Amino acid sequence: MSQDPTNNIKSFSILTLGCSKNVVDSEFLIARLKGNELNYVQDISEADALIINTCGFIKPAKEENIQLIQEASELRRRNKLKSLIVFGCLAERYAAQLRTQLPFVDHIFGLNSNDEILKALVQNPKLELLGERELLTPRHYAYLKIADGCNHTCSFCAIPLIKGSYISKPKEILVKEAESLVTKGVKEIVMIAQDTTYYGIDLTGERMLADLLSSLSDIKGLEWIRLMYAFPKGFPDDVLKVMAERDNICKYVDIPFQHVSTNILKSMKRETTRQQIESMLEKIRKAVPEVAIRSTFIVGYPGETENDFKELSNFIKDAQLDRVGVFTYSAEEGTPAFPLGDAIPEDVKEHRRNTLMELQQSISMKKNRNKIGTSLKVLIDEKVSLDMYIGRTQHDAPDIDNAVYVHSQNPIEPGTFVNVKIDKAEEYDLYGRVV
Repeated sequence: MSQDPTNNIKSFSILTLGCSKNVVDSEFLIARLKGNELNYVQDISEADALIINTCGFIKPAKEENIQLIQEASELRRRNKLKSLIVFGCLAERYAAQLRTQLPFVDHIFGLNSNDEILKALVQNPKLELLGERELLTPRHYAYLKIADGCNHTCSFCAIPLIKGSYISKPKEILVKEAESLVTKGVKEIVMIAQDTTYYGIDLTGERMLADLLSSLSDIKGLEWIRLMYAFPKGFPDDVLKVMAERDNICKYVDIPFQHVSTNILKSMKRETTRQQIESMLEKIRKAVPEVAIRSTFIVGYPGETENDFKELSNFIKDAQLDRVGVFTYSAEEGTPAFPLGDAIPEDVKEHRRNTLMELQQSISMKKNRNKIGTSLKVLIDEKVSLDMYIGRTQHDAPDIDNAVYVHSQNPIEPGTFVNVKIDKAEEYDLYGRVV
């Protein structure tokens, strides 16, 4: 099907699937469509057009995406929608297959396709509307995507196939974007990219993340800056210096290690070793004593033996990381690891994942208990009952980390910072009252 943009489309809804980088892409698109006088509605039943921003990273995500697109296609088939548009990573990677399988999708676009989407929905669109965002997050925090693409060749990862080479966004544009977000009430900026620590190499030949952090830290009214998606190899030491010196840079870093077995790391093409990872942890903790370190790991990678897994388990025990996520391996066609097959049974993968998460749960419980009796600065995210709120400390990223349940007899607006005395701890949650 194809849609004539003159067909009286006045409203649209957007369904964003996948990672926080997709959230940012959708926010820019919403602002441009609204700038072309289309009405943005969250309820799909009220929309003339539905736009689905897809994820094509791993098999479970692709399956979920296809199911949701099929459900939307049924709405289009029954004329409950005037236009259905699919774009993003899945569409970039599998455009031909999607066109064959989904005849009731009007348009399938890949990445960086905002202009095409505008032309599909608006007659004579104003294409020059750039730089504005309509936040999909709560108004007090926002993601800042500092780059796109990736130059690493990790054997399990399809991102370079989908997004291409690393492209940094110029610092001047990022600073203006952050300043604009702060004027709209944003208190916390979460820096994201496929690899934030690679920032600037394509622009200047040198890593420029520390310089960018310093410039963002100078923005008046920006209270928290959080660093996500660092890469172990080449982690710039000057980032730690800036983090230690600047009060509004969260003492927090997310570094996906993925594994620690030398054999697995080599096959994964992670460009690092367990010894280097352990040295990095020591360096980070020495430079920023208050730091919380988050990491993710993959279990069930082809060739992962019981000894490899035991080594990873022992590392989790010894490293005492603050936040951990564990994923089971998904074989992705086109990646260097795909020819290795996927021989480890799913139940073994799940058992290994659960084992690591149980280990980390006990570590998290111990760390949280140590916070009982202390007072912490907490950013309130939402109100959950008459006198109960949910917030986060500087050591917790939105959606993926721990939460703090805050009791207060006085009303608190989301986006407010409060001091909370902790009086109870669970594995992943803290409880306290405003002091």
